[in-house]
Amino acid sequence: MDTITEESGKVANADEPDTKNGVKGETYTVLKKSTATSKSPKAKKPEKANTESVSESAEKTAGKLRIALSEVELGDYSEDELKTTLKYAILALENIVIEENRRLGDDDDELSEVDADSVPNEVRDWLATTFTRKSVSKKVGEKPKFRSIVNALRAGIFVDRMFRRMSGNAGLVYPPPVIAMFKSLDDWTFDVFSLNDACNGNSLKFTAYELLQRYDLINKLKISTQTLINFLDAMEAGYSKYSNPYHNLMHAADITQTVHYFMFQTGLMHWLTDLEIFSVLIAATIHDYEHTGTTNNFHINNKSETAMLYNDRAVLENHHASSAFRVLHEDDTNILANFNRDEYFEFRTLVIDMVLATDMSFHFSQIKSMRNLLGTPENIDKSKALSLVLHTADISHPAKDWNVHYRWTMLVLEEFFQQGDKERELGLPFSPLCDRKTTMIPESQVGFIDFIVEPSLHVCGDMIERIVEPASPSPADGTKRAGSASSNSDNINRPWDGILKKNRETWKGKADRAAEERKKIEAAAEALKNEGSGPANHDNQSDSGVDTSKEDVKDKEAAVPRKSSAPPALYRIVATTSTLDIDHRRHVKKQG
Repeated sequence: MDTITEESGKVANADEPDTKNGVKGETYTVLKKSTATSKSPKAKKPEKANTESVSESAEKTAGKLRIALSEVELGDYSEDELKTTLKYAILALENIVIEENRRLGDDDDELSEVDADSVPNEVRDWLATTFTRKSVSKKVGEKPKFRSIVNALRAGIFVDRMFRRMSGNAGLVYPPPVIAMFKSLDDWTFDVFSLNDACNGNSLKFTAYELLQRYDLINKLKISTQTLINFLDAMEAGYSKYSNPYHNLMHAADITQTVHYFMFQTGLMHWLTDLEIFSVLIAATIHDYEHTGTTNNFHINNKSETAMLYNDRAVLENHHASSAFRVLHEDDTNILANFNRDEYFEFRTLVIDMVLATDMSFHFSQIKSMRNLLGTPENIDKSKALSLVLHTADISHPAKDWNVHYRWTMLVLEEFFQQGDKERELGLPFSPLCDRKTTMIPESQVGFIDFIVEPSLHVCGDMIERIVEPASPSPADGTKRAGSASSNSDNINRPWDGILKKNRETWKGKADRAAEERKKIEAAAEALKNEGSGPANHDNQSDSGVDTSKEDVKDKEAAVPRKSSAPPALYRIVATTSTLDIDHRRHVKKQG
């Protein structure tokens, strides 16, 4: 039977396993670090609604809700009493829905209060799965019965209004498609592109707000809801400042969701305090704030004001952190207003450490340092651990499902190519992978996976396993222990391993086909060269009598790629345009 969780207005299934150790559930309480219990041992148990008739249950529920509403309006209410009333109301409404469905029957629904033909399939599915107990599986072409759905929807809106009145703040209103999408927010591959479409381009605001709410951090840290919304609006404005193809608010939302996965689904959250979890989420939210769409080296080579300000050291990362903290110091966006001095500086230190660690130039030293540390019995420093989590999340898209990964790849390459266009205009040398005419895309991705992504995910996974085993709550008392050395067994699920391998194979296949095409070009160029060097070839004479064959051959040879022993994802590649480059241009044109 469905029950309402202790500190949430969302329904969770009581027959599912305990969710505190990472099992998904549609409730905020799954993110708590200890077994959820009632705040008051004297709190009454919800009355059973299924012992009454439907009409009696509805009438009694309405009476209880009227009384509760009056008490809320007068400010004279008990939190436990209100919870008890809401629990009863939800159980009663569920009973009404069940009885109504039984009365109507599966084959004889007289017919809905809503014209099913006027409702898109997506909305019907959302209504059926979100506001009823119906299974999502249905026959092809079958439409849900709307009478019970509408009743449940009305009841849900009423209860939602109760919670809004109690909080005194309307908060962030979720469009229905966003609510449906957030059911997969705990998954490894989360489609932030679809979310961004569903919330009119505000995916960062909705993702960050939802995660802070799920961890109950808005309440615990006494953050003003409106101030938080103002802060997230400011972050989205900063991410949209340069209209970047890749480093934009969707990227920030994606990375924020990914660090949530690392904390929640692996159990890493049990090792962290509420302030540390908050720091991780905010660091992910701001980590590329006001990104210019160009690299640190571009700023350094171009002698930009930002490079001058930060002395060529972690130029963009310093700017992200500094600018975001300036926003946090404004009164209407200061979500840290209720922090004491110690909390503020602990938060600031951790966030700055994490954001600066996203500088890719620190990658190899960061991975080497953590790998060496895992080979010793020493405890793992939280700042280093969380910095690695954010850095790994920042480069994790090659380990996401292909449709999501490929889209991110095309966007980041387009951003690189736009930088290359600027470098050409400024007379600067092309940065690696920034020349849209010569970059070999498949090879670059194979190298990126082999040299950067796979080692990062492997070390990060090993680190989390090392931390989680001793840090997980004890079954006996629900407490947590400090991290220490433990056996390196596979304690956590690593969905990225299989996906990363599959994506690499796909890119490798594309690279092999591109290599075959280049061989054909080389063979054709060689044949043309041999033909042009014949003793009696008068066709190469121009009207002026000048032999043009050498120039033609030279142009052909210029298109032939030269082999490089350097990993293509790490160093500049000089090569001909592959067929995938053409696919990329078509993709960018389509996106435009």
